[in-house]
Amino acid sequence: MRIVGINIPDNKRIEIALMYVYGIGRSLAGRILKTAEIDFGKLAKDLSSAEVNRIQSTIEKNYKVEGELRQVIKQNINRLKEIKAYRGVRHVKRLPVRGQRTRTNSRTIRGNVRKTAGSGRRKVELK
Repeated sequence: MRIVGINIPDNKRIEIALMYVYGIGRSLAGRILKTAEIDFGKLAKDLSSAEVNRIQSTIEKNYKVEGELRQVIKQNINRLKEIKAYRGVRHVKRLPVRGQRTRTNSRTIRGNVRKTAGSGRRKVELK
Protein backbone atom coordinates (compact mmCIF):
# COMPACT_ATOMS: atom_id res chain seq x y z
CA MET A 1 0.00 0.00 0.00
CA ARG A 2 1.26 3.49 -0.84
CA ILE A 3 0.48 6.69 1.03
CA VAL A 4 1.98 9.99 -0.17
CA GLY A 5 4.32 8.05 -2.48
CA ILE A 6 5.77 5.84 0.29
CA ASN A 7 5.29 2.09 0.66
CA ILE A 8 3.65 1.46 4.02
CA PRO A 9 4.44 -1.90 5.73
CA ASP A 10 1.38 -4.18 5.73
CA ASN A 11 1.87 -6.15 8.94
CA LYS A 12 2.08 -3.19 11.32
CA ARG A 13 -0.64 -1.19 13.03
CA ILE A 14 -1.57 1.81 10.90
CA GLU A 15 -0.50 4.20 13.69
CA ILE A 16 3.05 2.79 13.49
CA ALA A 17 3.05 2.29 9.70
CA LEU A 18 2.32 5.98 9.07
CA MET A 19 5.57 6.83 10.83
CA TYR A 20 7.46 5.49 7.78
CA VAL A 21 6.53 8.74 6.01
CA TYR A 22 9.13 11.51 6.51
CA GLY A 23 7.61 14.20 8.70
CA ILE A 24 5.04 12.00 10.47
CA GLY A 25 5.82 10.94 14.03
CA ARG A 26 3.77 9.12 16.64
CA SER A 27 1.63 12.05 17.78
CA LEU A 28 0.99 13.36 14.27
CA ALA A 29 -0.01 9.86 13.10
CA GLY A 30 -2.54 9.76 15.94
CA ARG A 31 -3.96 13.16 14.96
CA ILE A 32 -4.25 12.09 11.31
CA LEU A 33 -6.10 8.89 12.24
CA LYS A 34 -8.41 10.77 14.60
CA THR A 35 -9.26 13.28 11.85
CA ALA A 36 -9.81 10.50 9.30
CA GLU A 37 -11.89 8.54 11.89
CA ILE A 38 -9.90 5.30 11.65
CA ASP A 39 -9.18 2.82 14.46
CA PHE A 40 -5.58 3.09 15.70
CA GLY A 41 -5.12 -0.66 16.23
CA LYS A 42 -6.12 -1.69 12.71
CA LEU A 43 -3.40 -3.33 10.62
CA ALA A 44 -2.36 -1.49 7.47
CA LYS A 45 -3.35 -4.43 5.25
CA ASP A 46 -6.89 -4.44 6.71
CA LEU A 47 -7.68 -0.88 5.58
CA SER A 48 -10.25 -0.40 2.84
CA SER A 49 -9.48 1.83 -0.13
CA ALA A 50 -11.92 4.45 1.20
CA GLU A 51 -10.01 4.62 4.50
CA VAL A 52 -6.68 4.91 2.66
CA ASN A 53 -8.11 7.76 0.58
CA ARG A 54 -9.30 9.54 3.76
CA ILE A 55 -5.82 9.27 5.27
CA GLN A 56 -4.20 10.46 2.03
CA SER A 57 -6.50 13.47 1.70
CA THR A 58 -6.04 14.42 5.37
CA ILE A 59 -2.26 14.40 5.00
CA GLU A 60 -2.26 16.31 1.71
CA LYS A 61 -4.65 19.01 2.97
CA ASN A 62 -3.18 19.70 6.39
CA TYR A 63 0.49 18.69 6.57
CA LYS A 64 3.78 19.06 4.73
CA VAL A 65 5.53 15.70 4.44
CA GLU A 66 8.25 14.02 2.38
CA GLY A 67 9.68 16.12 -0.50
CA GLU A 68 7.78 19.30 0.33
CA LEU A 69 8.97 19.23 3.97
CA ARG A 70 12.57 18.48 2.96
CA GLN A 71 12.43 21.43 0.55
CA VAL A 72 11.14 23.80 3.27
CA ILE A 73 13.88 22.68 5.68
CA LYS A 74 16.54 23.17 2.99
CA GLN A 75 15.21 26.67 2.23
CA ASN A 76 15.31 27.57 5.94
CA ILE A 77 18.95 26.46 6.20
CA ASN A 78 19.89 28.36 3.03
CA ARG A 79 18.20 31.50 4.42
CA LEU A 80 20.29 31.21 7.60
CA LYS A 81 23.44 30.85 5.46
CA GLU A 82 22.59 33.86 3.29
CA ILE A 83 21.98 36.22 6.20
CA LYS A 84 25.13 34.86 7.84
CA ALA A 85 23.37 34.03 11.08
CA TYR A 86 25.39 32.10 13.67
CA ARG A 87 23.48 28.89 12.91
CA GLY A 88 24.02 29.42 9.17
CA VAL A 89 27.77 29.84 9.66
CA ARG A 90 27.83 26.60 11.69
CA HIS A 91 26.04 24.82 8.82
CA VAL A 92 28.58 26.17 6.31
CA LYS A 93 31.52 25.02 8.46
CA ARG A 94 29.86 21.64 9.01
CA LEU A 95 29.95 21.97 12.79
CA PRO A 96 27.22 21.17 15.33
CA VAL A 97 24.48 23.81 15.15
CA ARG A 98 22.55 23.33 18.38
CA GLY A 99 25.12 24.23 21.01
CA GLN A 100 26.88 20.88 21.40
CA ARG A 101 30.51 20.82 22.44
CA THR A 102 33.13 20.33 19.74
CA ARG A 103 36.26 19.51 21.71
CA THR A 104 34.96 15.95 21.78
CA ASN A 105 31.84 14.21 20.52
CA SER A 106 31.23 16.04 17.25
CA ARG A 107 32.28 13.13 15.06
CA THR A 108 28.94 12.59 13.34
CA ILE A 109 28.64 16.03 11.77
CA ARG A 110 32.36 16.19 10.91
CA GLY A 111 32.34 12.78 9.27
CA ASN A 112 34.10 10.66 11.93
CA VAL A 113 37.43 12.51 11.69
CA ARG A 114 40.03 10.91 13.97
CA LYS A 115 43.11 13.07 14.40
CA THR A 116 44.35 11.62 17.69
CA ALA A 117 47.80 10.11 17.67
CA GLY A 118 48.92 7.01 19.48
CA SER A 119 51.27 7.08 22.46
CA GLY A 120 53.83 9.17 20.55
CA ARG A 121 56.50 6.45 20.61
CA ARG A 122 57.74 4.95 17.39
CA LYS A 123 57.68 1.17 17.15
CA VAL A 124 61.25 -0.20 17.24
CA GLU A 125 62.00 -2.39 14.24
CA LEU A 126 63.07 -5.98 14.92
CA LYS A 127 66.70 -6.81 13.97
